[in-house]
Parts: sequence; structure tokens; C-alpha cells
Amino acid sequence: MTSSNALPEFPLELDQQLCFALYSTSLAMTKAYKPLLEKLGLTYPQYLAMLVLWESDDLTVKEIAARLSLDSATMTPLLKRLEAQGYVERVRGVEDERQVHIRLTDAGAALKQAARAIPSEIYCASGSDIDAMLRLRNDLVRLRASLGEYIDD
Repeated sequence: MTSSNALPEFPLELDQQLCFALYSTSLAMTKAYKPLLEKLGLTYPQYLAMLVLWESDDLTVKEIAARLSLDSATMTPLLKRLEAQGYVERVRGVEDERQVHIRLTDAGAALKQAARAIPSEIYCASGSDIDAMLRLRNDLVRLRASLGEYIDD
């Protein structure tokens, strides 16, 4: 990184902060998802967990947590609620009983079909074109990776 003298001075105004733009957009995104997910009986974090399981079933709690950048302790109550709803089952590992595997039930697998329209609805709500949305997503993925490297240093 260059010396701090070479960096531009950024204003300390709320609306000029990248962090606030990301934070407030994340809140708006979650609010946009809420009525769509209520029809499925899911919260936004539950939806994210289901997305992970629809990609690759029979994962450990630790694997799901890592994929969502959460800790296992945060995942456990969320997954217990999904189990109570009949969408997943929690199974202790055979070789290591400390590991809990999460598997989709038939109802959980079927829920994927009911959720198929959600990304399109969010895209429409964005008022943006598909290329702009894909560029934004790719830019955010790069930003997340860069920040991850910064944090790990």
C-alpha cells in the first residue's frame, strides 16, 4: 500500500461512506426478500442456509457456517428451526459424533422449486439491468475478498 500521504482525504459524512452504502443497501435487500420468504416460511438467514444445502446436500454445520461466513454457534439454532419446520434433519457423524451433518428432507428439497422465482423478483425490484447487477455482484465479491485479505493480515 502507498503511504498515507498519497491517499485522498475522505469526508466524514454518513452518506459519503462506502460502509453505510453497503449497510443500508443490505438492510433494504433483506426487507425486499422478507415478503417473498414469508410465503415459504423462511427467514433470510434460513434462506441462505437452504441455498447452501440446495447446492450441496449433506454438509456439516461447520461447512455450512464457513460457506455463509458465520460461526457454528450461530448456525445451530437456525438449523434447529429448519429441522422443526421439517426442511432438514440433523444427523450425528458416524466416525465423529461431534460432527453434525445437515441433510435436506423431501420437503426441504421440494422447497427449492417454490423458491425459484425469488431471484427474478429481486432482480425486478432492483430496477437495474442484468449486466449491471452481475457487475455489481462481481465487484462486491472482489471487495469481500480484498477485505478478507486485509483482515487476515
